Amino acid sequence: MIKRFLQKVFSKKTKAVVAINQADSIDTSMAKKITAKTHKIDKSLISQAALKTCDGLQKAGFEAFIVGGAVRDLLLNFKPKDFDIATNATPEEVNRVFRRSRIIGRRFRLVHVLWGQETIEVSTFRGHHQAEGDAKTNDSGRIIRDNIFGSVEEDAARRDFTANALYYNPANEEVLDFHNGVADIKANLLRMIGDPLTRYQEDPVRMLRAVRLSAKLGLKIDTATQAPIAKNADLLQDVPPSRLFDEMLKLFLSGHAIESINVLRAQHLHHGLLPMLDVVLEQPMGEKFVMLALKNTDDRILAGKSANPSFLFACLLWHEVLAAWQSYQDKGESFIPALHMAMNEVIATQAEKLAIHNRHTATMKEIWGLQPRFEQRAGKRPFGILEHPRYRAGYDFLLLRCDSGEMDAELGKWWTAFAEAKPEERTNMLLPDTAPKKRRKRSRKKSSAGDKVILESIE
Repeated sequence: MIKRFLQKVFSKKTKAVVAINQADSIDTSMAKKITAKTHKIDKSLISQAALKTCDGLQKAGFEAFIVGGAVRDLLLNFKPKDFDIATNATPEEVNRVFRRSRIIGRRFRLVHVLWGQETIEVSTFRGHHQAEGDAKTNDSGRIIRDNIFGSVEEDAARRDFTANALYYNPANEEVLDFHNGVADIKANLLRMIGDPLTRYQEDPVRMLRAVRLSAKLGLKIDTATQAPIAKNADLLQDVPPSRLFDEMLKLFLSGHAIESINVLRAQHLHHGLLPMLDVVLEQPMGEKFVMLALKNTDDRILAGKSANPSFLFACLLWHEVLAAWQSYQDKGESFIPALHMAMNEVIATQAEKLAIHNRHTATMKEIWGLQPRFEQRAGKRPFGILEHPRYRAGYDFLLLRCDSGEMDAELGKWWTAFAEAKPEERTNMLLPDTAPKKRRKRSRKKSSAGDKVILESIE
């Protein structure tokens, strides 16, 4: 037992010495070193969890930097939503430094370090994927596995845009800039590192990222960076649908969804993501409905409120559901069954391109399913709708339909008044029930055994 304890102590000491040697060997001579006096980053905007993660790694003898979009946002004086850390420690070494951490991923192996409710993502410096190691690409050049570790300089070269290749060291408050990212940010320019076509082939999602960052930050996409996008939109067909969904969610919940849609259309990228958007946005009523939904989402996010992804995707796909619903009715299907068939068809078609999570599609179906029920304003039905768990989302959806001209505005006003009325007033607001009453079938009493005997005796 004592022997095991001593081995543990000395092995830790050896690892610490190796780590210090690794830290000493890091070459940052190729980077511009921008001091706190010049970059003026407000340290109070930095997550305490991110600072503790960097500090923990540095105390263990490793290099650690806050990287990417967080540094970019800090330079623009925005409070970053997420903080990522890059280090020369391997995933296993990071995992040993932090008790509450776990290694995740196969395509890229990362470590999630947990601090209360906050999770900090830690990655090891990436090397050039052409080198020997655990890297793999498919026929179109997309990297499908990449666990080659390298230097901080190589890691910077592997990042997508110059504005994201920035490394902030909280210990000395210095920013390392390998690709003139700070200058590009000041010039409101979004520039790809390396050959844009090759970088898009490595990871087609970078095209979507260019659109999102351009719309969100008001950065102009550099001419060379933009040129290959429209011609290579088909590369997105090769990206797993679940990953596309995650990227589109970021785009729509950026607070700049309308501008993002406009840029997507301008770059001809929406065909491979939400193909039905092409159809919807060509219809005046459909375009008005979608744009109202996107504006509603943008306004909520910019006001610091939450936005429901299920509601947003229900809006984006609604007019496709309407078309399929009518098609099934024309084929002879009943009103409500036709709606359910339409919902399933649209979601299944969309899943081939962009996999919307099941938890969202379930809510989307509930929102859609409530719409015909809002037209029922007689009897007990309106009271039941108020008790529905998705009533609020369904009601907001109805108001958008009214505002876009799809439904009579009077219907939305009635439901607003009905919801706000006192319980005793609601009964007086109900409309006459004009639906034909179903004839109740009289249940035939089963003859008892005694009756059967009597009948048999009569016969």
